[in-house]
Amino acid sequence: MVNINNLLAGRKALITGASSGIGAAAARVFCEAGASVFLVARRDNELAALAAELRNLGFDADHAVADVAHPGEAKAAVEAAVERLGGLDAAFNNAGTSVVPVPMHLMDDADFEGVMAVNVRGTWNCMKHELAAMLPGGGAIVNNSSVAGLVATPAAAPYIASKHAVIGLTKAAAGYAAQGIRVNAIAPGTTRSEMMDRWFDLNPGLEEELRTMAPLPRTADPREIAAAAAWLLSDQASFVVGATVPVDGGWTAR
Repeated sequence: MVNINNLLAGRKALITGASSGIGAAAARVFCEAGASVFLVARRDNELAALAAELRNLGFDADHAVADVAHPGEAKAAVEAAVERLGGLDAAFNNAGTSVVPVPMHLMDDADFEGVMAVNVRGTWNCMKHELAAMLPGGGAIVNNSSVAGLVATPAAAPYIASKHAVIGLTKAAAGYAAQGIRVNAIAPGTTRSEMMDRWFDLNPGLEEELRTMAPLPRTADPREIAAAAAWLLSDQASFVVGATVPVDGGWTAR
């Protein structure tokens, strides 16, 4: 595991999709790395409990409920983070969703629209306001894509398309490096989360099948993904711009 001591010391970080999975792990990891965090998600109870847990441990954490698929809510969430933290110099756009995989010709249009709204429009909605907030003093943004954004996986077609689009948005924003803002993405492989657990429950044997697709044949702990995001947000990654970093146990190396 990456040594995160002081990796994000003094950083003011926004995390979306923070109520569970990789987002919740990122909240804990970023705090342990020295950041103040502002957590955003749709589920109030889980989000409030996590923020309270972090404050009880002595960390600086606050939260707001928002659906980043809605432009107004995403804008308000970023503005709330800036106000509460006294600025913004780190953001992890992690909010995402998927649907049960079915053949494309049987996929309901509403499922496609729902996935694209959260995964693509949600990233766009947040990133445009994060960039504006960071322009005065610089910062770093990490967008959460997936191995499904690099190669076709057993995931649903809308999920694959949306995660490719997240990588495209990341590359499109690389030019902000000239103004002091680095934008990168991570591409996690099979990672323990509520979403993945539901998928595994619906498809017995799938987890083992996915494990065999990577040279490191196991399911990642969400903290491992969060640590990669923390590194990209830190000064240790100061020359990494517009990149998509696989955190996949070697899946995409095959």
